[in-house]
Amino acid sequence: MRDLAFAATLVSLLALAAARPFVGVLVWCWIGFMNPHRECWGFAVSMPWAMLTFLVTVFGCVVAREPKRLSLNAVTVLLAVFGVCITLTSIIGITPAEQRWQMWDRTIKVLAGLLLTSAMLTERRRVDALVWIMVISLGFYGVKGGLFTLVTGGKYKVLGPHLTMVADRNHIAVGLLIALPLMNYLRLQARHRIVGMGLAFAMAMTVFAAIGTQSRSALIALTATVGVFWLRSRGKIVSGMAMGVLVASAIAFMPDTWVERMNTIQTYEQDASAMGRITIWMAALALTQAHPLTGVGFNATYSQGVVNTVTPHITARATHNIWLEVLADHGVPTFLVWLSIFLSGVWYSLRIVREARDRPELGWAYDLARMSQVSMVAYAVGGSFLSLSYWDFFWTILVAIGATHGLVARAIREGARAAPLTWRARPAMQAAAAERA
Repeated sequence: MRDLAFAATLVSLLALAAARPFVGVLVWCWIGFMNPHRECWGFAVSMPWAMLTFLVTVFGCVVAREPKRLSLNAVTVLLAVFGVCITLTSIIGITPAEQRWQMWDRTIKVLAGLLLTSAMLTERRRVDALVWIMVISLGFYGVKGGLFTLVTGGKYKVLGPHLTMVADRNHIAVGLLIALPLMNYLRLQARHRIVGMGLAFAMAMTVFAAIGTQSRSALIALTATVGVFWLRSRGKIVSGMAMGVLVASAIAFMPDTWVERMNTIQTYEQDASAMGRITIWMAALALTQAHPLTGVGFNATYSQGVVNTVTPHITARATHNIWLEVLADHGVPTFLVWLSIFLSGVWYSLRIVREARDRPELGWAYDLARMSQVSMVAYAVGGSFLSLSYWDFFWTILVAIGATHGLVARAIREGARAAPLTWRARPAMQAAAAERA
């Protein structure tokens, strides 16, 4: 029954997407981020919903007259360049072909979807709609995980949806922390008190869920996120007290086993899991040094045969580091392109803050830019211990920031054209009008 209900809902949305392709973009993001079909049990689980949605959306873009414009900004251009780079490194890679091209296929589809998404972000309402979908997609697991932690007393680990990028507890924890600032952006923009209170509740549950994953990486990322969150908040005293009480309450709620596990951060050299990450980082660096220009292809450190070419004494496993993963997979030039995508998002967010600071009509963009900066910090810190280099959720934040910068620039230009005439120009215009009369 659940599969039939989900399939009926998707078919209805796809029909709407054919006429309104932006709906297709939202559905594509919902499927990609939340993976709602993973909550089913039958035929709906294995259906290629994301591909169907993408194809229908492209069809809608061709036949529908809905506003769309490919935004040529630093983020979108670099995403396209990155797609070319990973294609070249995949062609000459030495990792197992099946794994390499499977990951290439997934990443190229994500990049195509991101470019399509960028083309559809032509106004503020669409940016907000996209942020809502992102928040709902991960916020569902945040609220669900937070309630699970409260009900079970924190004795069990919170996990992400099965067979997804955030299935692992470490990944879902950092993913929730990345989504947390977006929840706050929507709370700041909420016009109804009930909506604001609901988002505040979701934020509280998300913090409990992140801590409930019992992930040490999440604790480190949470510390950095809360610090930047406080710096980017409006009322430093009130927000600081609220965040301090929330985090302290969540930590105090956890059992002694959680505290013992977090304490191992200080003695990482005695922990097998932590040392395993350090050794695989050494393997990733060795692969980069051996293949600095092209890397070895996707999933570099997953193949024992590839790892053996440089460090035969190290067991192959996930890289657990976004920076080293891209370096080992694709080499230094492609890594610089990947890093530039990230830095472009940072740069646009800083420009938005500067340009929208004293403009009340652009307050929404100001808040979104500041909260996105918190998400970027959560990704950079948490990603230093995880393999989330090609996660489309974070890339979508960068695309949204790039599009928002374009909207801010357009609003400023239009405002300048509509600004009142200066005292120098006004007499001349009045004389011209009298002459015409």
